[in-house]
Amino acid sequence: SSDDLAAGQSTFMVEMTETANILHNATPRSLVLMDEVGRGTSTFDGLSLAWASAVHIAEQLEAFTLFATHYFEMTTLPDRVSTVNNVHLTATEHHDGIVFLHAVREGPASQSYGLQVAQLAGIPTSVITLARARLRELESRSSHPPTGPGPEQTDMFAQQASHPVMERLAALDPDNMTPREALDLLYSLQQQLK
Repeated sequence: SSDDLAAGQSTFMVEMTETANILHNATPRSLVLMDEVGRGTSTFDGLSLAWASAVHIAEQLEAFTLFATHYFEMTTLPDRVSTVNNVHLTATEHHDGIVFLHAVREGPASQSYGLQVAQLAGIPTSVITLARARLRELESRSSHPPTGPGPEQTDMFAQQASHPVMERLAALDPDNMTPREALDLLYSLQQQLK
């Protein structure tokens, strides 16, 4: 998909129009090819739309579908839908570059090669270096444990560890507190956050 400026449609609108056409018209006899659905909007919106579209195709339409995506969270679809399988194309790093092996393997990819591809495309070294630093920072905050030897995508749908203040708030019953108890609790929670 690309934008259609003459019709006043963004890339994302064109992509969603094409996706809607597939979702309304595909049958079990269809071959559906989808590439990076959801890339034209915010990460959570795009991921949610890609996920829901894939589930709909698999469960409702039952069309044979190849669904290319970089959303790591999509790799959990086989846990929900028995007819879904993960495969990936192999690649290897060689002399600070990447070599695409063009072999299809079972399972999800163990890592992303986005920075290597960006480097191949000619992105300046200073930008790649800054991106690597930012990637390390994002990975250090990630709740998704590494599974391979390279940059990992974060699992944005993973449950984050609960904060003790949130646990205290969830456990209290404000209807059974006096105003003084509520005020004391607020001061206590404020101190706990410091």
